Amino acid sequence: MKGMIGLTVQRIGLGIATLFVVSVLIFSAIQAMPGDLAQAVLGQSATPEALTAFRKDLNLDEPPVKRYGDWIGAAVTGHFGKSLADGRDISQLIGPRLANTLFLATFAALIAIPLSLLLGFLAALYRNSWFDRLINVITLTSISFPEFFIAYILIFALAQGGYFSSISDVGSSTPFWEHVHATFLPALTLTLVVVAHMMRMTRAAIINVLAAPYIEMARLKGVPRWKIVLNHALPNALAPVINVVALNLAYLIVGVVVVEVVFVYPGLGQLLVDSVAKRDVTVVQAVGLIFAATYILLNLVADLLVTVSNPRLRYRR
Repeated sequence: MKGMIGLTVQRIGLGIATLFVVSVLIFSAIQAMPGDLAQAVLGQSATPEALTAFRKDLNLDEPPVKRYGDWIGAAVTGHFGKSLADGRDISQLIGPRLANTLFLATFAALIAIPLSLLLGFLAALYRNSWFDRLINVITLTSISFPEFFIAYILIFALAQGGYFSSISDVGSSTPFWEHVHATFLPALTLTLVVVAHMMRMTRAAIINVLAAPYIEMARLKGVPRWKIVLNHALPNALAPVINVVALNLAYLIVGVVVVEVVFVYPGLGQLLVDSVAKRDVTVVQAVGLIFAATYILLNLVADLLVTVSNPRLRYRR
């Protein structure tokens, strides 16, 4: 127990340090953008007095270190400042968009994770059969296409026939099942992109465990092959599977930018693209920090779950 607590504290500290470094990179990249931010936002017709007032309002006349400290200190408390585009509070602007992105990612994960584990289990069970080869061909084909190409194929195949909408127009007042229907095509696109990683890792991990001596002993005892895979191989192959599932969950949240833009889905990815186009740097910084924190958090959870699932890591000498 003490080892687990120490490992958890160590991982949390490493995550915080990583997030700090990423936040510095995000802030530095925004500050390194060419041109004058005040001039870009206010336009060429802005007077010198207006430009000076704008820079003072955003603390652009302060040293970069102080501006970073003010920004990260406010971000820790959940305050990201105000949008340059419309003056709205960024926390209120991000809230509904983050909820939409999490809904889409959860919807895709509920389809992709069970499907990939089932396909990986069956592919390992019937290794080198026609089923195994067919599944590998299909998943490798889907992963070879970029997200926007898969999205447009699904729009052509399903939206053109009127089964689903090509524009995922949802809001806070949208009923749950209407929300599910509107986000089915984006969720299916993400599923087709990530299921290959998880399926192939599950298959490879199970096949690797099947070479262990205790699996051979179970075979000699006459245990059915499906029971060997399900009861002995799968539990001992969880560590790499958990890792790849966590990485793909992180992708489902932080890698949705292209999919959200294609389907005009009102999530964080669409907000990020719109803010970049408007040069709304305060929103870009906030969304980038949220994406980074989400990715780091999911990797932290994956590390802890791998440790819990592996007794050799829990009880290290």
